[in-house]
Amino acid sequence: MQTASMILDRDYILARIDPRIYGSFIEHLGRAVYGGIYEPGHPLADEQGFRKDVLELVRKLGVPEVRYPGGNFVSGFNWEDSVGPKEKRPKRLDLAWMTTESNAVGLHEFYDWTQKAGSSVMYAINLGTRGPENARDVVEYANHASGSKFSDMRIANGRKDPFGIKLWCLGNEMDGPWQICHKTALEYGRTANEAAKLMKWVDPDIELVACGSSSSEMPTFGDWETTVLEECYDNIDYVSLHRYYGNPTGDTPTFLARSVDLDDFIRTVIALCDAVKGKKHAKKQMNLSFDEWNVWYHSNEQDKEIYKREKWGPALPLLEDVYNFEDALLVGSILITFLRNADRVKIACLAQLVNVIAPIMTRNGGGCWAQTIFYPFLHASQYGRGTALRALVKSPVYDCKAYEAVPTIDATATVDDDGTVTVFCVNRDLKEDCLLSLDLRSFGDLRLKEHILLHHDDVHAVNTEEHPDTVRPTAGPGGKIDGGKAEICLPALSWNVVRFERVK
Repeated sequence: MQTASMILDRDYILARIDPRIYGSFIEHLGRAVYGGIYEPGHPLADEQGFRKDVLELVRKLGVPEVRYPGGNFVSGFNWEDSVGPKEKRPKRLDLAWMTTESNAVGLHEFYDWTQKAGSSVMYAINLGTRGPENARDVVEYANHASGSKFSDMRIANGRKDPFGIKLWCLGNEMDGPWQICHKTALEYGRTANEAAKLMKWVDPDIELVACGSSSSEMPTFGDWETTVLEECYDNIDYVSLHRYYGNPTGDTPTFLARSVDLDDFIRTVIALCDAVKGKKHAKKQMNLSFDEWNVWYHSNEQDKEIYKREKWGPALPLLEDVYNFEDALLVGSILITFLRNADRVKIACLAQLVNVIAPIMTRNGGGCWAQTIFYPFLHASQYGRGTALRALVKSPVYDCKAYEAVPTIDATATVDDDGTVTVFCVNRDLKEDCLLSLDLRSFGDLRLKEHILLHHDDVHAVNTEEHPDTVRPTAGPGGKIDGGKAEICLPALSWNVVRFERVK
């Protein structure tokens, strides 16, 4: 058995954890909306057509905000199409995903859904085909009380009180040539700055996220952030990051090490933000919104075949990745990485929430089930609250094709306001268990409350409607604690949540 160690101290504080790092994303793409959260006529649909079985699983995840309505979709979207009487809403060709959008679900309906889900709206505006004027208008529609053109339009559409949406995205992936009306960094930065000014003049209390790079592999990465921030630093609150990982070659050791790349991406963007801050002699610290992240590769070939058969259909079954056990392990490491950077990563959105590269899957007219990646997200959202600690971890390391000296044990820890200490660990080793020694002496008298384990002998194991519990959490082997020193066994290839509570 391998050995590793972790030193924790109640004074080794990194930051308060912003609950918004456990956000998610619903785009008008595939079956995320139609057939996902919304399916009138389903046996479990409520009076508005929302699936109650989906809502139940979303509520379990405790998602504080959901980014909406896109994504690539938003860069060609007219927000006015999605409000007013449904029978008068136009059907539109969505050029981003080659489908037809009915607009049956729009701002009013989605807001209602978030209220049922115990969440809130993170609204993205179109800075592709549209610009600052339309950005101003939708904020007025959503957040101004009354007495103006667009606030009175909202009231006429059945909503007297403002929605009070506080978090807004200034477009989506505008650095990408695939984006509708892609812009250079200077073009986007100037547009985002002017949109931000108008939006905050309408509602000074909103927070704004500017587009960073779509990936650290973009040829413009670095230059993009610097140029954009030099244009709009004073009027925005966050810069976004997006990143997806895949394992098309079946190289599990390299795949599980991808959070090393993620950590480097985050730290580089922090450095770029701080460089602009210094150049501008600014006092404000720019924080990060990692508002798209996940594993995404399983459905690529499937989607090509769908497009060969059909274009412009409604709610095509696109991006329906079926996640396996090793995907869940990487998702766990991604969440650990966010917690390790909680001083600057304040918002994050798992992309997406239902059916489209999602932890929750449905069948039209049928069941609803949790995919493997559901569980690390659930555990982090439930227990990764309070304060993030600076964990000092010593671990064996391994080399793989893409990285050297990758820690076998990927771990961090948090402490709740009631003194409960939670340790999150991924054991990346394919074969060997690891004995983790923990120094917890500064926290007083603790006892081991629980050890939650996610493990399967087959890295390709998946959950399905017929077999929804193939990969699910169980009680871990636990360990012992004595005098502030603990030892916990971490099985090979496993996600672990170890919780210590105060002895009363």
